[in-house]
Amino acid sequence: MLYYRVHTQDIAYLTQQPRGIFTAVWKLVEAKLLTEEEEKEYWKNRVYFEEILPVPPFYEQGNPDNATTWFKDTEEGNGIWQQMDFYRNMCRKYGVKLYRTECTELPGEVIYEDAFQIAIKNTKEDIKTVTTEVL
Repeated sequence: MLYYRVHTQDIAYLTQQPRGIFTAVWKLVEAKLLTEEEEKEYWKNRVYFEEILPVPPFYEQGNPDNATTWFKDTEEGNGIWQQMDFYRNMCRKYGVKLYRTECTELPGEVIYEDAFQIAIKNTKEDIKTVTTEVL
């Protein structure tokens, strides 16, 4: 199975891993960088993805295991990624470089899984990954 994570180079305080695309765009909203129209579109997209893409339950507890999520190379996982035009466009517009890190083995200890994604803790240091810039 191929797993992939779309992220920035910024290291998230909690996970000590590169910040994922959803959080990267949230940081733009939080910093009040988006236009009023873009912010409305952000909330529309956020509601949509929270309805379609399961939110792992550990987020309700504040992510106590400092987990990160990785898309699965499945019809569901790839379908969600293809629908994320708004997020990619906001990153592009506001100069947030995105990277895609892929691996073919589990990147850590799986604590959650659904058809779209896995969530892992204890990221393996020696895992073979390939990282490319998302254009």
